[in-house]
Amino acid sequence: MASEAACRPFGRRPYKMQSFRIWDINQKTFYLRNNQLVAGYLQVPNTKLEEKIDMVPIDLHAVFLGIHKGKLCLSCVKSGDDISLQLEAVNITELSKNKEQNKRFTFIRSDSGPITSFQSAACPGWFLCTVVEADQPVRFTNNLEDSDMVTKFYFQEDQ
Repeated sequence: MASEAACRPFGRRPYKMQSFRIWDINQKTFYLRNNQLVAGYLQVPNTKLEEKIDMVPIDLHAVFLGIHKGKLCLSCVKSGDDISLQLEAVNITELSKNKEQNKRFTFIRSDSGPITSFQSAACPGWFLCTVVEADQPVRFTNNLEDSDMVTKFYFQEDQ
């Protein structure tokens, strides 16, 4: 083990990735359609399309989120006044919490009983959300009062 740690530059420890099932409080799960993360009601035989969310904790509340075994990372990108969710081909375990350029990949996880929400660290006040209508892209909202936006998720470690 000591030699393994010595081989890493600057003694950097790799973050531990865990896989989770995620679904919103309306029971919509995440899946990939045309390289876009969407939320919908998957029925047999399509349940195999469900995307597991890969999570790497970086401190008590901050996490990196990804899919496809951490090879596609969720990011919050601001362009003008638009805030959008993007999937970027970055290895989740190689991100560093100390780098400003990685802030777009960082989410603040808040738990309230069995319910979890994810706020963008790069765009404070913007939360990961689904919409009430099924098969629509996962996105961000800053309007927590909008009844069409669902920011509350069940988040369960995949067994």
